[in-house]
Amino acid sequence: MTKREPETADELLNAVGPAFGKLRRSSLLEVEDPISQKDLSRTLVLNIVLEAEQDDEAREVTVGGVGEYLGTDPSVASRMVSDCISAGYLIRAASQQDGRRTVLHLSPEGRELMTRFRRHQRSAFEQITADWTEGERLEFARLMLRYVDAQNALRAR
Repeated sequence: MTKREPETADELLNAVGPAFGKLRRSSLLEVEDPISQKDLSRTLVLNIVLEAEQDDEAREVTVGGVGEYLGTDPSVASRMVSDCISAGYLIRAASQQDGRRTVLHLSPEGRELMTRFRRHQRSAFEQITADWTEGERLEFARLMLRYVDAQNALRAR
């Protein structure tokens, strides 16, 4: 069965949302060094902590911050963080800015998982776009990064 391509601008733009929903599922493709479904879910939390650590301002991440970023209930965020801690990927520590707060840091195992996950993502991207020209791949990557930057700018408002 062949899928009909969107023909109008409205059809194309209406197809974007469902396409984004399928992206995360496609990252489970059988490529080099596959990531388990459980670890794939954990990377949602680990990525928040990793990006905060890599940020120029080196923001501290709390359980509440994870919940806010993911748009989840605090109890859901707490369970997700506890699972990452139990798996050995996150460490709780006292805040250097306010000793009453507990912040999250990646463990060495968490860093290794994120390195493996990033390699997996790159491999999946290369497999999915194998029939594209190099120019198409690079243009899509540039536009995807621009999209994510614009989304983050809206979130920061």
